[in-house]
Amino acid sequence: MLLRDKVVVVSGIGSGLGRAIAVQCARAGADVVLAARTETRLTEVAKEIAELGRRAVAVPTDVTDEEAAAALVSSTMDSFGRVDALVNNAFAMPPITDLAEVDLDAVRASFETNVYAALRLTRLFAPGLEQTRGSAVMINSAVLRHSRRGFGPYKMTKASLLAVAQSLATELGPRGIRVNSVAPGYIWGDNLKFYFAYLAQQRGIAAEQVYEETAATVDLRKLPEPAEIADAVVFLVSDLARAITGHCLDVNGGEYHS
Repeated sequence: MLLRDKVVVVSGIGSGLGRAIAVQCARAGADVVLAARTETRLTEVAKEIAELGRRAVAVPTDVTDEEAAAALVSSTMDSFGRVDALVNNAFAMPPITDLAEVDLDAVRASFETNVYAALRLTRLFAPGLEQTRGSAVMINSAVLRHSRRGFGPYKMTKASLLAVAQSLATELGPRGIRVNSVAPGYIWGDNLKFYFAYLAQQRGIAAEQVYEETAATVDLRKLPEPAEIADAVVFLVSDLARAITGHCLDVNGGEYHS
């Protein structure tokens, strides 16, 4: 019960990592505020958290909208009177293409969700986090660790998010607020399973072979599951990490060493 009776806000609730973060926080004893644009997803996850014996408040939110973000803060404080942690998980996939030819308006649009929204929410929640000596966690990506063709726009947004987290750690540290990042690699969830099935079909092989080939490039020979990424988030927002700030924790099974 690392998070017993703490209040954690999680943006980007979906069927994958956002859900896992919310559920694992609840398993660790936290009450959770759920934020996403799709209300049906929020309702499903809120029910799952209630079944674990914790409270959940679902707040339909477009994190790129200033008024909606401010309303998320108000709903959190009205419901619980405190906030102990903010997890910025909302994500918009940038175009997967070369920087030399990418549409810049499309890159700007991804920055709105991946960078500016995380900065906005952290600034808005900062007064509440200061009261509890709480923390924020930015969900980053292993794209930080490579420069493969086509991933330049993606890396741009995530490198910027890392810079935001590190700078906020310095700025907010004197107020008792910690800011850290988690950088997953492969996440063995529904999206990756669908993609591996597609690759297998294209090659005329079993999906299990695609998994085995990919896992062979990872030290642990296993692709991390959403709950395993979420557990790293639980650690960073818990008191066990009370002396850690400005850090980016890779959770990739040993795919990359940083």
